[in-house]
Amino acid sequence: MGAVCCRPQPIDFDGEVNLFHFVLLRCVGKGAFGKVRVVQHKQTKDLYALKYINKSKCVKMKAVPNVIQERRLLEEVDHPYIVNLRYAFQDDENCFFVLDLMLGGDLRFHLERLGSMPEEVVRFYVAQLSSGLAYLHEMGIMHRDIKPDNILLDERGNAHLTDFNIAVHFGERRLTGVAGSMAYMAPEILTKRGYTCYIDWWSLGVCAYELVFGRRPFRGRTNSDLTYSISKDVLKWPEDAEKKCSRSGMQILRGLLERDTSKRFGCKPNGEGFQELRRHPWFKPIDWETLESKEQVPPFQPDQKKANFDASHELEELLLEDNPLKAKARKANQDNLSAEMRQMEEQFTSYDFKKMQRRSYYPHNQHLISTATATSSGVASSRPATPANDLRVDNVSINGQGMEYHGTEDGIRSENDTIRMERVTSDKDYP
Repeated sequence: MGAVCCRPQPIDFDGEVNLFHFVLLRCVGKGAFGKVRVVQHKQTKDLYALKYINKSKCVKMKAVPNVIQERRLLEEVDHPYIVNLRYAFQDDENCFFVLDLMLGGDLRFHLERLGSMPEEVVRFYVAQLSSGLAYLHEMGIMHRDIKPDNILLDERGNAHLTDFNIAVHFGERRLTGVAGSMAYMAPEILTKRGYTCYIDWWSLGVCAYELVFGRRPFRGRTNSDLTYSISKDVLKWPEDAEKKCSRSGMQILRGLLERDTSKRFGCKPNGEGFQELRRHPWFKPIDWETLESKEQVPPFQPDQKKANFDASHELEELLLEDNPLKAKARKANQDNLSAEMRQMEEQFTSYDFKKMQRRSYYPHNQHLISTATATSSGVASSRPATPANDLRVDNVSINGQGMEYHGTEDGIRSENDTIRMERVTSDKDYP
């Protein structure tokens, strides 16, 4: 008898989303226990960024609650200037986030190559990002890690917020958990007085200052020096500041970098802070009515002929990866899972933006429980569920920065001028 031809199994696009639905393309990012690569949906031909996280490494680094919380927060949000979740699923080895693909690279990439950016470009980014921040805060979510690495450009040059792995819901009670990248932390985090979403406006101010002048406003050789600088030092301007930034631009920077949160730009309650920011003379060239529809032409367009990311990730994937990513059928027997693996299996649920409505997990899942530590992190109210919007063709993403997880026994690790709290369970409320 002749050999039987092995035909590939037909893909069930009507069933639950899985890795078989996607063509795996180039690797564009790497983190502590996961990677990011470009994928194409086999049915729609749309391109996305696939962020995948190894479950075993996640358990070893005690980051299971973070991964689940990021998955839940991303299902809740959908905004033109946020890297939105489109699909989520898992197999026996990995948890998968399928996100908008950004072909323009992150602002850290461009800042390192350009040194600084023109004021009109930074103004455009600040307008877009402030729109995204106001939306998040209205939803009861603070980002906590705004920095150039976490701001991605699409191929046209529009700016988007990404990396929600330490984002949290907030309410009337202030948080005290140290979280974020230290150079961009607001003083109220470092002084442990308790903080709320106002910290995001400070971080946006640090980013804007760095983009305009090519240096951060507060610096220190050690973490102690940096903490003192952020908490106490007077805001200073470079000698050539007036050549790079207008007086109204400096007013915005000074207002965002105001230590008194009652005076900090963007921080007035009920959205009035954002409206006040919009009315500032610096934003006069911005047409706020058409901003969210992306009708405006960005003043800086990334070079589409070059890779706007580190190309070494692809080479490493080809030469060094001993277990390359591949679509595999799930094992039927899931009875012998550890408590942490069982938690991921049950709580990292599938999501398909074309078939499901976005929703908030509050209040029914108010506390995210770590089965390993038997502790929980409270989350506060957020806006009710909103339906998923149609996919915007120009919302595309590439970034590996969102894959950083530095878990330790106390949930904090210091790396140069960076501190990242990577365990949701270590966050505390401040009465």
